[in-house]
Amino acid sequence: MNKPLTYGLLLSILMVIAPHAEHLPIWVSSLCAGLLLWRAWLAYTGKPLPKRWLLMLVTFAGTGGIAFEFHTLFGREAGVTLLMLLATLKLMELRKARDAMVLVYLACFIIITNFFYSQSIPTALYLLATLMVIVTTWVHLQAQSIALKPRLRIAAVLLLQALPLTLILFILFPRVQGPLWGLPQDAYASTGLDDRMSPGSLSRLSLSEAVAFRVTYNDKPPRRDQMYWRGPVLWYFDGRTWTPGITLPTISPKFTGLDHAIDYVVTLEPHNKHWLFALDVPEKLSVPATLTNDFQVLNKEPVHARLRYAARSNLVYRANLQESERQLQRALQLPKRFNPRAQQLAAEWRAGNKDDAAIVNTALTYFYQQGFVYTLEPPPLGANTVDDFLFTSKRGFCEHYASAFVFLMRAANIPARVVTGYLGGEFNDVGNYYIVRQSDAHAWAEVWLAGQGWVRVDPTGAIAPDRVQRGLSAALSDNAALPFMERNPPQWMRDLRFNLDTLANQWNQWVLGYDTERQFAFLTRLGMESITWQKMALNMASGLGLVIALFALFMLRHLYTRQPDRVQAAWLKLCRKLADAGLPRATHEGAQDYAARVAAARPELAEAIRDLAARYTALRYGTHNDEHAQREFLQRAAALKI
Repeated sequence: MNKPLTYGLLLSILMVIAPHAEHLPIWVSSLCAGLLLWRAWLAYTGKPLPKRWLLMLVTFAGTGGIAFEFHTLFGREAGVTLLMLLATLKLMELRKARDAMVLVYLACFIIITNFFYSQSIPTALYLLATLMVIVTTWVHLQAQSIALKPRLRIAAVLLLQALPLTLILFILFPRVQGPLWGLPQDAYASTGLDDRMSPGSLSRLSLSEAVAFRVTYNDKPPRRDQMYWRGPVLWYFDGRTWTPGITLPTISPKFTGLDHAIDYVVTLEPHNKHWLFALDVPEKLSVPATLTNDFQVLNKEPVHARLRYAARSNLVYRANLQESERQLQRALQLPKRFNPRAQQLAAEWRAGNKDDAAIVNTALTYFYQQGFVYTLEPPPLGANTVDDFLFTSKRGFCEHYASAFVFLMRAANIPARVVTGYLGGEFNDVGNYYIVRQSDAHAWAEVWLAGQGWVRVDPTGAIAPDRVQRGLSAALSDNAALPFMERNPPQWMRDLRFNLDTLANQWNQWVLGYDTERQFAFLTRLGMESITWQKMALNMASGLGLVIALFALFMLRHLYTRQPDRVQAAWLKLCRKLADAGLPRATHEGAQDYAARVAAARPELAEAIRDLAARYTALRYGTHNDEHAQREFLQRAAALKI
């Protein structure tokens, strides 16, 4: 196996496995890197490949290590890791053209696995460059005498020729709901909000710039302090962590006084949970979903893929004025052995005031007047988390304030619950939509008041009103802990970020989001009526056939009309000169036979014509076809005197 081909295969395997480095165990990445370096060194020095028993030993040891690491050899993580290891090991037994072909096919297959983790534009561009390297290596395998630049040109032409077929398949291939094959459970990594909240959970999430969803408003958007995107509702508290608790039978919520309707479209990134996000309170939704009694919007299946839905919400409402006794008792649950000082404080408020709304205001005033600080870096709390926060540290993030407030309300015999979700969003004036990031994660409270139903109360607003009105960065006195782009970067950087996000959003909508609904809508606009799978399959076959036929006609036309290369052109010119001298070449006559006949007729030309015929044959049909040999042939052919 020659060195350039080996280096091409090494580069191909390196490029397809490099993006997986962050997903692989460190020891697997190190082993793959060591094998690649070892194989490159063997190719450079010309030393023999390792013995098969050694490769078998490494294979079994690596497979056993992967099985021990993941407790299985199946699933996304274990399967991809095993595939990376086997691909690098295959390089260590690269001896024949068949081995090289297997590596080329293997590299093409591994490309697909990168899309398990990312389907972004940078990933697609990187993998396109990787495919270019693989195809160039494949061309080298088929024609090893061709130089690098011609190989690159051939590979580029092959990829360009595939574009029309790819486009037809993309547009017309029938979309199937869900994956074409059942993916294992570990193919879906949970991201974003969880249905558990403890001190520090949301503050850690606020350090992420990842996009949670994007929102386009049909008309004028609401104020920022009205953009409460409702997610999981938490009822049960064990002294440290809030969870949904026992799930009660679903009872449809009852809303009155609905006003200030807002229509919008949400493009939700996959988070692998059931909940969808909507402004309080949702009235209509374009996808089948369940609206629970505590106003959560739940999808039938976990959101494993990007989901786009239209919604209408009413920002003014009254919710569940007649709440069930069971729900109210559920909203009063407290662990009795925790936070005695907070329970005593709430009892004092209750003893001094019988009005629930007044106690709510008393709690907010307490937060405002007692020197509390809003921060992303609160100190750790002990077993009595609420007591430590209220009377010792007085430093916390939104989850600390929401948790302490709901605890105080329940201790004062006011039904209350924690609501988590997102607050606000960043307006992208390039794409004319709002971007809600993980850093916008937020927690607030709801209390049930007689005659008013469930009322939103955000205790964070009493400490840091800028968090509600302007965003997280404006609310923190020291925002150094935030990601750089969340700390008011220069305007040109913000503009660049918005342009890139707009491009990514279009990619998500029209490439990754090209589902059955969008496919039917697009084909309808193209004039295809009464779309069925049979019609789509027929149109796809017709389109592919047309493209292939046009390409075949072009190639045939090019074959019959193509101009000879300069070596052939010089030989044909020489043949015409000999024909003018009375020695025409027969159509069936090869170069060597023609030279023999010319030599017999013109002995003085015998040596020169035989030499030219031999050189021409070697250049046209042999492997020795360098620039120097061509130039010497052209000079000798031009210098021959007939």
